[in-house]
Amino acid sequence: MRQADQADRHILYERAVQCVESEIDMVDETFLKLRGRQARTLREDFCGTANTSCEWVRRRTDNLAWGVDLDDEVLGWGKQHNLGSLTEEAMERVQLLHADVLNVDTPAMDVVLAMNFSYWIFGTRETLKAYFSRIRECLVDDGVLFLDFYGGYETMREMEEETDHDDFIYVWDQNRYNPITGEMNCQIHFKFPDGSQMKQAFSYDWRLWTLPEVRELLEEAGFSRVLVHWEGTDEKTQEGDGVFTATEMGEADAAFICYLSAEK
Repeated sequence: MRQADQADRHILYERAVQCVESEIDMVDETFLKLRGRQARTLREDFCGTANTSCEWVRRRTDNLAWGVDLDDEVLGWGKQHNLGSLTEEAMERVQLLHADVLNVDTPAMDVVLAMNFSYWIFGTRETLKAYFSRIRECLVDDGVLFLDFYGGYETMREMEEETDHDDFIYVWDQNRYNPITGEMNCQIHFKFPDGSQMKQAFSYDWRLWTLPEVRELLEEAGFSRVLVHWEGTDEKTQEGDGVFTATEMGEADAAFICYLSAEK
């Protein structure tokens, strides 16, 4: 049997794309710095396999997480594989909701996350602002929304980039981009040592937003302060050092990933 036929796309995605430990480190430390207290409740919008929600409840025994996604199949996978790996006590502190992030009913949250550029599914200023406004309503008085963002001049190129993970190759495919509308289609493929491939394991139809646009819409939605957290550079490797600091000055890199925090 071909390796591509035996592989699980969700496991490959989590290995190639996500690093929930460092993501939660950033969220936890930034919230404490901004608000002077530890966050306890977290909602993961577009949660997929709820990998991040599970990491959140592992951190502290009183942490609670809600994961929201419209894809019932991926929620089921996450419940079996990620929640299933938790202790019974921790599992009880995660709720997975098959619902729309625009109208789901959850308690007021300390933190809401919309990561992996998932909010780019909203393709107009009106719809993205409506999402941000809705999230602001879902936060406690000192709550914070966290987003990640992908930018740089290579984002507008139709191109493929491969990353070798020893037992598979991760392929990021910027398949199509319309410079007039900003609409883009991105895909993820996986290649295997036996020559087999898992084509279009994931496909995303997004709008390519700019960082100023996202900041402006967050402010228009009523958030009191919006910060961009830019990654520092390791002096030896000249690569990102994993340390994100709030700043008003970034570098014109070909491609970059940063975080935004939006305080209610």
